[in-house]
Amino acid sequence: MQIWVDADACPKAIKDILFRVAERTRITITLVANHHLQTPPSRYIKFLQVRSGYDVADNEIVKNLSIGDLVITGDIPLAYEVIIKGSHAINPRGERYTEDNIKERLNMRDFMDTLRSSGIDTGGPSALNSRDVQAFANQLDRFLVQYEGKSPR
Repeated sequence: MQIWVDADACPKAIKDILFRVAERTRITITLVANHHLQTPPSRYIKFLQVRSGYDVADNEIVKNLSIGDLVITGDIPLAYEVIIKGSHAINPRGERYTEDNIKERLNMRDFMDTLRSSGIDTGGPSALNSRDVQAFANQLDRFLVQYEGKSPR
């Protein structure tokens, strides 16, 4: 298992947690973005820069994803593809996307997109706060404990 990060919009606080997790668990984390990112030196932290363009980073993640991998993303269509491929997804606010909730999230995202396209101001997500960061860290820990329980070491 490895962790993939949709890194173009991933908040620094979340990346910092992931960097510490990589060292602690020795799980490879690959950040995928269309602009250069600084990462700490580590054999467990990789960076993959892709060309700019709509969904280029998302497509690269899906292409390289293995069953059971974890993807960190706030992009619901990407999370849907991840779940369909038999992998896992958590957003930066700590919500774990599952087969049970991803279609509902995708339908809501499409509905809101339709409202925005018709000129209705739907607002945007609130800024990431310390509770969100803590929720992410807790969800990631729960996932890793569950993974450890299934991993033959």
